[in-house]
Amino acid sequence: MTVPTTDDPMPDHRSLHARIAADLRDEIMSGDLAPGTKLPSTIHLKARFDASSATVQKALQLLKDERLVIGRAGAAVTVRENRQRTIAPAGSLTTAPTGAAYPWLANAAEHGTTAHSTLLKVGEVTPPADVAAMLGLQEAVSTLLRRQLLHIDDEPAELVCSYYPLDIARGTPLAEARRIKGGTPTLLPELGFPPRLSVDRVSARVPTQEQCRALRLPSDLPVLRTLRTVLSDAGRPVEATVMVKAGHLYELQYEFTPEA
Repeated sequence: MTVPTTDDPMPDHRSLHARIAADLRDEIMSGDLAPGTKLPSTIHLKARFDASSATVQKALQLLKDERLVIGRAGAAVTVRENRQRTIAPAGSLTTAPTGAAYPWLANAAEHGTTAHSTLLKVGEVTPPADVAAMLGLQEAVSTLLRRQLLHIDDEPAELVCSYYPLDIARGTPLAEARRIKGGTPTLLPELGFPPRLSVDRVSARVPTQEQCRALRLPSDLPVLRTLRTVLSDAGRPVEATVMVKAGHLYELQYEFTPEA
């Protein structure tokens, strides 16, 4: 078998309209086509991609379905405002002041957007194998699951599934079917398990059926999946959370301080 080289690349087997959408999507996500910017005209796109009007319109419809652009047939198509959002994961670990809103919600308000969370499920379940491993549990051992869907400006933004060892969660507000004021970063210290270290594992994946429905994804564009493990005193894992968001709408920003 011949191994492709940079001089002999693998062909792109996607349809032409999907390839056009991919190039325009990258320009939107990189900022070359900024929020509020009108996309090039159909005539320009036809010449650029050597495509028919119908093919260009199919590409633009993909971007509309993905909530990246707005516009109607025969009119200018414009990049939507606030399409790509930058998330600083460390912010979700901040402890809220007594009685204050969860920091994720407060941060959204500071950036001029509205946000809320919907609690979908609270109950005992067998966790995914990678979650069980992060919690130091046998795969068949049950955990307490809290599943919720986060919204920004009434659009689904992130599907969050948090798992807790039962000896920590049973008989506490974690096991109650209601939202926790200030979130678990505020509650865990009250339960005697202050977060000392958080470890994130981030991957890009094809969305599951549940994720497609919950996040209203129009296609199999990849999602960003973060598996976060929170450790307390003596390195004990007390929480493992799977956070899934649309890969074409969000990027993660991490900050590091170089070691001396």
